[in-house]
Amino acid sequence: MPSAEETSVNEDRSPRRERPEVAPTLRDSVARAGSELIGGPAGRRALPDAGRRLTPVAVVALTAIGLFALGMVQKLPCYNWAWFRGTNSQYTHACYSDIPHLYLGRGFSEGLIPYFDRLPGDMQYLEYPVLTGLFMQVAAWISDIGFALGISDADVMQQEQLYWLVNAGMLMACTAVIAVCTARTHRSRPWDGLLVALAPAFALTATINWDLFAVALTAAAMLMWSRGRVLAFGILIGLATAAKLYPVFLLAPLLPLCWRTGKWREFFTASLAAAGAWLVVNLPVMLLAPEGWKKFYTFSQERQIDFGSFWLVITQRTGEPIDVQTVNDTAILLVVAAFAGLCVLTLTAPRRPRFAQLAFLLVAVFILTNKVYSPQYVLWLIPLAALARPRWRDFLVWQACEVMYFLGIWMYLAYTSGEKHQGLPPEGYQLAIALHLLGTLYLCAVIVRDILKPERDGVRTDGSDDPSGGVLDGADDVYVLGNAARREQDAARAVEGPRVDWGKEAGPGAEKESQPAV
Repeated sequence: MPSAEETSVNEDRSPRRERPEVAPTLRDSVARAGSELIGGPAGRRALPDAGRRLTPVAVVALTAIGLFALGMVQKLPCYNWAWFRGTNSQYTHACYSDIPHLYLGRGFSEGLIPYFDRLPGDMQYLEYPVLTGLFMQVAAWISDIGFALGISDADVMQQEQLYWLVNAGMLMACTAVIAVCTARTHRSRPWDGLLVALAPAFALTATINWDLFAVALTAAAMLMWSRGRVLAFGILIGLATAAKLYPVFLLAPLLPLCWRTGKWREFFTASLAAAGAWLVVNLPVMLLAPEGWKKFYTFSQERQIDFGSFWLVITQRTGEPIDVQTVNDTAILLVVAAFAGLCVLTLTAPRRPRFAQLAFLLVAVFILTNKVYSPQYVLWLIPLAALARPRWRDFLVWQACEVMYFLGIWMYLAYTSGEKHQGLPPEGYQLAIALHLLGTLYLCAVIVRDILKPERDGVRTDGSDDPSGGVLDGADDVYVLGNAARREQDAARAVEGPRVDWGKEAGPGAEKESQPAV
């Protein structure tokens, strides 16, 4: 039988043992100070056995829905008139949304079917991935039912209003899914979901575009992975990639993580499931409407340097254009170089990085090096940030930068689209771009610091290994590089002793020897 000390060590490393719930107001000074607005830090009524009527997950979900509703209120000036009475007003009120404009501009008001029916003008076909196009089309069908029932008449303004409301309702459901999945991914840290629910940039950008659909599928995939359901994770990542490109980058961090732990079967299962799910969704449209299907990919390749990117700052400061293909090639090389760096970091870190940390870093690199960094792209990062770095101070610093950029881009568009040039001039907009790029880089830097100094990782302070890591949580390392990783590996071998499976009742055969690392 293992000694008490050995049992304690094994217990701390076990992925299956249920840990007591972590109250952020007892561990995070910013959360503790902010809690004074609602009664102060957690007390006895916050204990798991206190008979709470509302669980933390329910509170997180309701808070997220409430903040989403406030974001809808923020769009009220545009909903009432600014979308329809000149472009400048929707910028000065910072309430722009693609949704009502594309209802007319992409043929939904005329009953055109995405990818199959050719659009008038230069766009030719819908420039969104297949699953997002289906989301948009379902919202159009629901709006048509509203017209048939007399909820809205044939007036163009009311059609756009109803279409935006239908989409907002569907995106609100996505918000609830994101909040619940994020809160449940770390079993003992459900309150970290409040980082998503209370993120100001989330509320401000939620209804600009349809990104929340892909974010919801990705959040569900992260939850499945944390529960060890590898096949479900892969399927959801494939579906999310069929809605937006960025979720496919969550497969890349699994390569070095599974390399370090020897979990190759899980890596290939997830990758093949993702590829299969993506193909099932895309193949019918690919075969029946090839020109419409490939529009998203050709548009992404041919798109010029656009808002929010450091490429735009370079072109505006130098006054010299940059060839689009050069930007595409350079961005790809930067992402590949960053991925190689993350692989080295994963194999040499003193402790194996957590999955959410690497996922955030790689998606952030993709956004930072892209030729466009739209304000709603922050939605891709918020749930990953809540899992990778659940510290309110750093999260709010980053969010402040994103809110400043949210205001900056609309003031810049007001300056460039209005005859009076009232708003933010190019120099001010370049400062806003630099601010939100630096905010994202700051969060990346503290996450890398947590990887290099795992004792500073707040998620691991209760003895956890990787609560969102699923099959990686508590797994032994079989391949590492560098002295720091080897010292940690040797120390783990010295104290591990026989491994107890805490997910089963003790009894004959419950003990098994831990396998030495190769």
